[in-house]
Amino acid sequence: MKINENYRNLKESYLFSTISRKVSEYQKEHPDAKLIRLGIGDVTIPLCGAAVEAMKAACDEMGRKDSFHGYGPEQGYDFLRESVQGYYRQKGVSLGLDEIFISDGAKSDLGNILDLFGADNRVLIPDPVYPVYVDTNIMAGREIIYLDANMENGFLPLPDPGVPADIIYLCSPNNPTGAVYNREQLRAWVDYATAQNAVILFDAAYEAFISDPSLPESIMEIEGADRCAIEFCSFSKTAGFTGTRCGYTIVPKNLVFDGMKLNSMWLRRQTTKFNGVPYIVQRGAAAVFTPEGLKQCKEAVDYYRENARIMCEAFQEVGIEYIGGKNSPYVWIRCPNGMGSWEYFDYLLHELNVVGTPGEGFGKNGEGYLRLTAFGDRDNTIEAMNRIRNSMKK
Repeated sequence: MKINENYRNLKESYLFSTISRKVSEYQKEHPDAKLIRLGIGDVTIPLCGAAVEAMKAACDEMGRKDSFHGYGPEQGYDFLRESVQGYYRQKGVSLGLDEIFISDGAKSDLGNILDLFGADNRVLIPDPVYPVYVDTNIMAGREIIYLDANMENGFLPLPDPGVPADIIYLCSPNNPTGAVYNREQLRAWVDYATAQNAVILFDAAYEAFISDPSLPESIMEIEGADRCAIEFCSFSKTAGFTGTRCGYTIVPKNLVFDGMKLNSMWLRRQTTKFNGVPYIVQRGAAAVFTPEGLKQCKEAVDYYRENARIMCEAFQEVGIEYIGGKNSPYVWIRCPNGMGSWEYFDYLLHELNVVGTPGEGFGKNGEGYLRLTAFGDRDNTIEAMNRIRNSMKK
């Protein structure tokens, strides 16, 4: 028996596992410290009421013989896919039901989609970047080409026609930087992918945070994207499903490579390796798209947006350079006084009892930056900003 040698090329531990260990060790030494966690992007507002009520009703259904559900369709129940279809229709995007696949979250599908592609494909990934994009390709032994995302280009790199690629990762609104591509920039990426005969893996997990109507919420809004892009989305940050797990992936039927339809390949992969999302969870997810569900989710998103505004206001006041925080739940700050990412992380943890995420963990271009999330409690967010304000004044 031989192991997958590519695992030797991974960092010893996942970024958020390292953060968790450091925080745990600090808490053991300082049990009375009041830590404010603005690092991991977990939500703090409970599931929206419409989803909870729908799941309660679904639980009752599962307890009756005449309405019990066993194995469901691997690609998702039609009632949820029709809800997603209607949601995209509001964006001006027409989708077939068979182009919508319900999943247990965007993270899972972003990794699993790689089953469709050969190991010799060249992968283009912006740096800094969400670690899952990098690690899953290292596990498969693919060549990774990094795009420089930096403060000068607003952490929104554009394609270089001289750089060849087969698989392209884009995330907008971006994790970790909070930057958002406009239509012209996404148009450039679609044109590039088409010319390269490449596929774009587009992570739209934070699309609900876009408040500027001029910014695209989906790459499918760009003409030609249905021939070069797959889109991944999630209920985690918009409806509080981080612990409930549900998302969806859009695989257009027009995606054809080497005479193979990626839509058919993904359906085959899912029916072989995935048993679908629980009926109860899908009923809750479908309720998110009802008028009441959309209203409740908007209230939660607006709450987080206000947290982001409070954070940005504090950074402006003390002269800390940042991007994001608008149209995004993430604020990406340049560490003050020339501090390194982990150095500033340790300072915030040990001196201010505030937990962030060091930018270096997202790639070499993240060194010197730190990510903070707006998913915290309002009072805690205000308190954390006051601690940072006071520390900067000193």
